Amino acid sequence: MGTIVQSAPTIAAPKRLNLFERYLTLWVALCMVAGLALGKWAPSAVQALRSMEFGRGSQVNVPIAVLIWLMIIPMMMKVDFSSILNVRQRPRGLLVTLFVNWLVKPFSMALIGWVFFRHVFSAWISPGEADQYIAGVIILAAAPCTAMVFVWSYLTDGDPAYTLVQVSINDLIMLFLFAPIVRFLVSGASSLTVPFMVLLYSVIAFIVIPLAVGMTLRIWLTRTRGKSWFEQEFLPKFSPVTVLALLVTLVFIFAFQAENITGKYLHVVLIAVPILIQVYFNSTLTYGLMRVLRVEHSVAAPGALIGASNFFELAVATAIALFGPGSGAALATVVGVLVEVPVMLSVCNVCNRTRHWFPAVQAVGRGELAG
Repeated sequence: MGTIVQSAPTIAAPKRLNLFERYLTLWVALCMVAGLALGKWAPSAVQALRSMEFGRGSQVNVPIAVLIWLMIIPMMMKVDFSSILNVRQRPRGLLVTLFVNWLVKPFSMALIGWVFFRHVFSAWISPGEADQYIAGVIILAAAPCTAMVFVWSYLTDGDPAYTLVQVSINDLIMLFLFAPIVRFLVSGASSLTVPFMVLLYSVIAFIVIPLAVGMTLRIWLTRTRGKSWFEQEFLPKFSPVTVLALLVTLVFIFAFQAENITGKYLHVVLIAVPILIQVYFNSTLTYGLMRVLRVEHSVAAPGALIGASNFFELAVATAIALFGPGSGAALATVVGVLVEVPVMLSVCNVCNRTRHWFPAVQAVGRGELAG
């Protein structure tokens, strides 16, 4: 009688973040403290930083722009736009993500912000402040997340190739839709007027330039040195630079907002409420649609996380450019930074606990987009 040998089930190793990622909430808190201290103790230095612009009237802050380039260009170098062609093999997950990101998320945030800031919180917020906060949360919602999505995808065992496709297409769409959506919704939900040229400068400075530089460097280096060298040796060298740029950016942002934050503790809490509702609403909607359409979990979880999180670096920079570093709109985007990490970790936890809701991964499923 033959002996049947059963292989032991493979146990997935627990997902672990690096030191920076694991304590990101702590680093954000420390940067907040450092920025507030700088804003309070060295206001003249902070004002000098605020006044540095790319061209008169552009309102694009030079230090913030340079730091954001140091963060975004390495992210853009990771984006392989050639992988977009392979998405036709599994289009449902991408279609759900795009539907929520561009047809639901900014519009639902405009509605939620209008309801809360204009009505629910009207006893504590003046009409002028309400306009600013509405504008800030709209800007935040109109910028889908890019870099941190790869972290959230990793924590939920997402398909890295498909996540890359989702991020790549969102980046391309953001080039064309971010500015008109922000202008339309801010003008419609508040009494503020969005200067189109300033918004256009923001898109060029914070999306077009880093995307073009990142794509150019990726194409040139992969052709001259090879893809494996580029991904395994070149890109890892930028990790410390990106992390440092993010931390310094946060210090500057909180320094610019020192007066607002220290003088409006209650407002910080109030702003967080509609942002939290929006995050959980969009992640639930995306995740639910993925389940109804029987999309596999490795695509559904990152899709839900993309729909929930925001490209807060772009949002903060745009709010500063449009309304100034001490504006309520900039404060609203900064509150988005404060709540993002713990909230997204909670969404990751829910996704991991509900893995059994989704169909099992087929043998050919995970490799379809990698080739």
